[in-house]
Amino acid sequence: MPDIKTSILIVEDEESVRTSLEEVLTFFGYRTRSAADGLAVLKVIREEVPEILLSDLNMPAMSGFELLSIIHRRFPAIYVIAMSGMFTENQIPSGVTADAFYKKGDGVRDLLKIVEARPLERRELPDTPEPIWVQRNGHDVSGGEFVTIACPECFRTFPQAINDTTSLILDTRCAFCDSRIRYGIVDPAASSFRDVFSRHPLSPTPAL
Repeated sequence: MPDIKTSILIVEDEESVRTSLEEVLTFFGYRTRSAADGLAVLKVIREEVPEILLSDLNMPAMSGFELLSIIHRRFPAIYVIAMSGMFTENQIPSGVTADAFYKKGDGVRDLLKIVEARPLERRELPDTPEPIWVQRNGHDVSGGEFVTIACPECFRTFPQAINDTTSLILDTRCAFCDSRIRYGIVDPAASSFRDVFSRHPLSPTPAL
């Protein structure tokens, strides 16, 4: 059984799933907190940085793809576990910035094995930050397409027009702190969503 001080932050938009995960992990001795989406996590994490982050990938407001990119860049010591029921393989989907992957429905025993595999060594940041994956938001009142970007440096959010998406990876500057942000666009509602990362793999996921 783990040390009672080992903290896990659970990110899941479905309340029943989120509650069940909290109850199970608390029963096995972990100190748990939870949030319903990526934007809420950025507020919770200011209060206390968790040792483990367990996050769904497809969520409203801010997708898990974007959230994990930000966490990897700002908090490299956090052991990040991505989870989803959208992928059939029991391995980290290409392009997902995580240390491990849990396929929803695989059971408590499999989840605990993944959680307990957390290494103690601090992970090194890559020389070139990986892009964050941003979910499409829709159109503004004038009909222009935009996304909402959360800056991985100052955590504030701002709208970004995406009139030209011919390039897979785009560049912008934070509207508040002027940090350079590299980002890509994903659309979880599209039928090809599960294939986008295999078609456009990024740098390899850091080894554990």
